[in-house]
Amino acid sequence: MRRLVALPLLLLALLGLAGAVDVGTARPASAHAVLADTTPAADARLDVAPTIVELRFSEAVSLGAGYARVLAAGGDRVDTGSAAVAGDVLTVPLRTGLSEGSYVVTWRVVSADSHPVSGAYAFVVGDAELVPADAAASGSGTDAAVAVALPAARTLGYAGLAAGIGVPVLLALCWPGGWALARLRRLATAGAAGVAVAALASFLLQGPYAAGAGLGSLLDPALLDSTASSAYGATLLLRALLALMLAALLATVRLPPGRPALVGGAVLATGLVLTTAAVGHPVAGAGTGLAVAAAVVHVAAMVVWLGGLAGLLVALLRPGVPVAELREALPRFSRLAFGAVSALVVSGVVQSVREVGSLGALVSTSYGWLLVAKLALVAVVLAAAGVSRVWVQQHVGALAGRRVVGHVTAHAFAATPGPQERVDAAELDTAPFRRSVLVEAAVAAVVLAVSAVLVGTAPAADAAGRPVDVTLPLQSSAGSTGNGSVGLTLDPASPGPTAMHIYLLDESGRLVQPRDIAVDLREPAQQIGPLAAELEPSGPGHWTGVDVAFPTAGNWTVTVTVRLDQFTAVTASTVVAVR
Repeated sequence: MRRLVALPLLLLALLGLAGAVDVGTARPASAHAVLADTTPAADARLDVAPTIVELRFSEAVSLGAGYARVLAAGGDRVDTGSAAVAGDVLTVPLRTGLSEGSYVVTWRVVSADSHPVSGAYAFVVGDAELVPADAAASGSGTDAAVAVALPAARTLGYAGLAAGIGVPVLLALCWPGGWALARLRRLATAGAAGVAVAALASFLLQGPYAAGAGLGSLLDPALLDSTASSAYGATLLLRALLALMLAALLATVRLPPGRPALVGGAVLATGLVLTTAAVGHPVAGAGTGLAVAAAVVHVAAMVVWLGGLAGLLVALLRPGVPVAELREALPRFSRLAFGAVSALVVSGVVQSVREVGSLGALVSTSYGWLLVAKLALVAVVLAAAGVSRVWVQQHVGALAGRRVVGHVTAHAFAATPGPQERVDAAELDTAPFRRSVLVEAAVAAVVLAVSAVLVGTAPAADAAGRPVDVTLPLQSSAGSTGNGSVGLTLDPASPGPTAMHIYLLDESGRLVQPRDIAVDLREPAQQIGPLAAELEPSGPGHWTGVDVAFPTAGNWTVTVTVRLDQFTAVTASTVVAVR
């Protein structure tokens, strides 16, 4: 009974993943890059035109198929067209001799997790009127058709992995006699081919996705070259190659497969799991080693569980499967699937802690609600699995009172039936069992689709607003530096109250006391502010905000103004993504 009791406990663990993210977690790791600082600052008024624009992000980014431009008020470009990225800093050289006026900086870069981020802000040289930057940023989103095609390709890839790897695992470890069923071999071969198609489709779509272009740019040589030269593009091509090799192996292997074919298939399957897991959110931010390991376990467990489920469903669509084979195969798959789902729970907790970060983020972001929906769908799968288990106990011949194996898909049991309980194949009606398994498979397919959307959604920890901890150089009105720096912390960077700390440092890094200091908040796109933040001294060179709050979500500019003496004032500002 212990393993039977494990079923509801396992369900509770799935539904309780959110609770783990609030317990003892440190600051969550970044995945989608966030703009942390700019030079010149947003809405800055400069006496002298700058020679470069610098944008600093929360993590390393790449320009790839994206862009970085600086536009004059009339829309003409004033950059030299030679923007470059070094780690987390994007530098845009400007033409010399810029006149007085308003200028808009607009960019689209690619995060380490392969997803693009974009935005715009404005600054002024001289006494000209500030031009809003929202018009320049309005056309920087992802094309609607590309936004639909990418999750569709990912869904096909996940389903293909489940069939191309999970079905052979079912046959090799649980049901050797199933190799004789041509429909199962065709399903596995088609699954591997589907992975290759999905990988190639994702490769073609990555260029338009990164550039903000439409499907008409799928074969643009420049975009293809940009994708191929990236680590993400190379991983997709490798995945496609491995999938084609696996499909060829499955289509030509002699039956029953010998040890060389099984070993070769295992190597190819391992490569496919690795190239699927080691992209996207796990490879970005801190703690990538643990994140990638958890993703590998998650993908491997998924394909074993759902692939085996799909194999059982397809095998039972037509009559003729010997009851003796089912009696042997189902208990074996029961134990295998129980381990797979246990691994899913553990790896899912690790991923949730890293990518959600807090309970508030779980219920206030698109990523969080998608995760909640995924958990609810898994609960439906488990409910249908219970029906399947009951049918197996009653019709395949479990002994009453014997210990059963707690299998979350619940298709089987470990007890061996006695001779008096054997059922003749002609008398075994599997229609009720097929219907319950069909429900499981259908809902599992929706789970795969939701997972595909999650991969392309900013993690809740990012979308909810990560804490800000930056050190900014103080600049004069002419744009010169060398006046020391200011340290700024905000926690959390989300609508509502936030804890603000300001530290003033001289050029040698020592805390200093100025004549006066002030902080204001503004959100240019929503025309909010400036809102003055009340400060109180908390020690030499240290101030704490009093009842500081962000009224709404948005890209807020926080500006610190320091008066060094009666005639000298310097400023520092940064853009804070409040989510």
